[in-house]
Amino acid sequence: MKNSIYCKIADDIRDKIISGELKPGDDLPSEAVLCSEYSTSRMTVRKGLSILSNDGYIYSIPGKGYFVQKPNYNKYTIFYSERNNLINDVDRIKLLSVDVVLPDDKLAANLCISKNRKIIRIRRLFYTQGDAMAYDLKYLIYQRGVPIIENELENATFPEMMSNRTSLYSLNKELVMYAKMPGEEIKELLKMNDEVALFVVEQKLYDAKDKPIGFGVTYFRGDYIKLHGVSQ
Repeated sequence: MKNSIYCKIADDIRDKIISGELKPGDDLPSEAVLCSEYSTSRMTVRKGLSILSNDGYIYSIPGKGYFVQKPNYNKYTIFYSERNNLINDVDRIKLLSVDVVLPDDKLAANLCISKNRKIIRIRRLFYTQGDAMAYDLKYLIYQRGVPIIENELENATFPEMMSNRTSLYSLNKELVMYAKMPGEEIKELLKMNDEVALFVVEQKLYDAKDKPIGFGVTYFRGDYIKLHGVSQ
């Protein structure tokens, strides 16, 4: 029974916040009041308040107490997959080339390496129902002794490309998304005209120590992709 009291404290306060009974900036009852109200210990009360704090409902000011957090209306979780979106699914991938090259300034900066450090460049096309919908570039830091198996790279996701370099459970990913008009090379690859913009997704992968280990850029035809997100 004791283990469920802190959950009830968290649930009750959360319900009051969601219903509007408690508004952003309002102070919560003190720990002493909550101890008395729920006939429990200060440790149990703090455990319930910790749940609310971790979930973003409240915050604390030392010496003053707990307060209702103002919602962050500008924070969203975007659902992104190279292979699937709200309009199309990738049904075929064509491997164009796998090369060992030297990085330009942008790649060296994103991977935190010198311009003399070799990288592996993987070029692919994504297709849906026979149409090329995206031009995909992936860059991995070259490691001597780590084999490059083209058959495995052709259909691998970006994290899967790292499976022989680091644990997939330790990977962190950063995304940057923007629109731009296509250059001649991409217009030719994706059979585009000047009326359609690209939707560009840059991905950076980090290991458990937050060290960059991979960088990717996927150029989607703007008329072949649609994403969605939900507020947090």
